[in-house]
Amino acid sequence: MNHPDPKTFHVKSFGCQMNVYDGDRMTELLESRGLVAAEGGEADLVVLNTCHIRERAAEKVYSDIGRLNRKDGSRPMIAVAGCVAQAEGAEIPRRAPSVDIVVGPQAYHRLPDLIARAARGGRALDTDMPIESKFGALPARRRPGPTAFLTVQEGCDKFCTYCVVPYTRGAEVSRSWRAVVDEAKALVERGAREITLLGQNVNAWEGEDETGRCQGLDGLIRALDALPGLERIRYTTSHPNDMNEALIRAHGEVGKLMPFLHLPVQSGSDRVLKAMNRSHTTSSYLSVIERVRAERPDIALSGDFIVGFPGETDAEFEDTLKIVREVNYAQAYSFKYSPRPGTPAADMDGQVPPEVMDERLQRLQAEINAHQLAFNRASVGRRTSVLLERRGKKPGQLIGKSPWLQSVHLETQAGIGDLVDVEIVSAGPNSIGGIQLPGESRGPAMVAA
Repeated sequence: MNHPDPKTFHVKSFGCQMNVYDGDRMTELLESRGLVAAEGGEADLVVLNTCHIRERAAEKVYSDIGRLNRKDGSRPMIAVAGCVAQAEGAEIPRRAPSVDIVVGPQAYHRLPDLIARAARGGRALDTDMPIESKFGALPARRRPGPTAFLTVQEGCDKFCTYCVVPYTRGAEVSRSWRAVVDEAKALVERGAREITLLGQNVNAWEGEDETGRCQGLDGLIRALDALPGLERIRYTTSHPNDMNEALIRAHGEVGKLMPFLHLPVQSGSDRVLKAMNRSHTTSSYLSVIERVRAERPDIALSGDFIVGFPGETDAEFEDTLKIVREVNYAQAYSFKYSPRPGTPAADMDGQVPPEVMDERLQRLQAEINAHQLAFNRASVGRRTSVLLERRGKKPGQLIGKSPWLQSVHLETQAGIGDLVDVEIVSAGPNSIGGIQLPGESRGPAMVAA
């Protein structure tokens, strides 16, 4: 089907925070070329920004493509972007002829050229991986909300046996110091008060500062700590082996670095961790946790877990429950193992039956949920600051985040983007309630553009 040059577009992103960042950057890129954002059903161009981590991710993409056909027989120009695009490549238009564009996560800065090619009646495919040129070709950041994501590192060299990231995002590459600091400054100048640094292994970031000195993530965090107008810094996702002592010390020394750490362990069994090629043990992981807590005793911890990895026994699953209890996570993410084509684990012996994985996941999530509720309930009576991010369901209600990444709802006359002092008065499994304390809210600082 031939399409005229699109005037409107819609980007639909799936998966991790990095996909959210990429989706925002594609939106900014298309808007810089004069296209206008629209609802998915009405847009001339729909970009499906895909994730390949979960089971049947590719099949879900094909289902989404089919739903874009309209009742009158027409359809928008369709672009499949992200990790499924990288993994499936030319197979996507072969299976779904209605797809006009396939673009990988390192090539989406070329999207305008691909759109022009598709508008001339041809299909366009680009799955190259020129990482730094992608960032250099993207437009200046538009006005963000009070919180913003900032990608500083992409790719992975760890090659966990269950994971497709090294194949869809490529090798570990760090963006330059100057590029990251400049983008952070631009975000703050446009209203961001909290920045979350993103990477597949964000704590593997390294680069040379303006003096030529080699820096790790801790040095980058300390540089951002000096930015006027920036109030909060976070980072995700980290690998236990890249939690060096300098980064651990930063948790106790950098005031703007929030007391929250997402540090995936995946399993409590050393045998399973070795089979996963995780390169850490339960004892080395717990040692990192102990050292971080020594620097920042009030830190909230989060993690990732996979149940039912090939060969996992009942006893090894019990080891996972044990580490959950020992760490006492404030929150955590848990998933059933799903074989990803091309990964070593997909061909391992001892694939765990689905019903066993279901039962284990339910038990693990019940344990995690109990810890999360207990953490929230322990916050009742605490006085802290909340960065207001969006409106709630009730009149006069706003919702924001505590320093420990808890969702906090309260009634207030303050505005979105303000920092307010609150006392926590109620707690549920997924959010906590607060009342604003007397005193003026702290609105965004005036920063020269």
